[in-house]
Amino acid sequence: MDKLAEHLFDHAPDTPYPTEGPTLVAVRLSEFWVRMDDHFGEAYARSVAHDHVLQELGGRTVDQALAAGVPAKQVWRAVCAEFEVPARKR
Repeated sequence: MDKLAEHLFDHAPDTPYPTEGPTLVAVRLSEFWVRMDDHFGEAYARSVAHDHVLQELGGRTVDQALAAGVPAKQVWRAVCAEFEVPARKR
């Protein structure tokens, strides 16, 4: 995993809007999908994102939450809680 992307994802402020230009949001979203694919596998990650409703995201799917502007870090935390993602993958 790219250490800079991982650091930005883990330590940048939770905001759906870029604070240092549009690349910050792109990095967070890219890192989110890397983590989803790593945990679920690429095909199943897309299925989970599209079909599974998470109450922690206001009764929305991952796709709906991201489209609504929920920060990728917040969505990832909800996925971790729902699917009991091991701490080493968080």
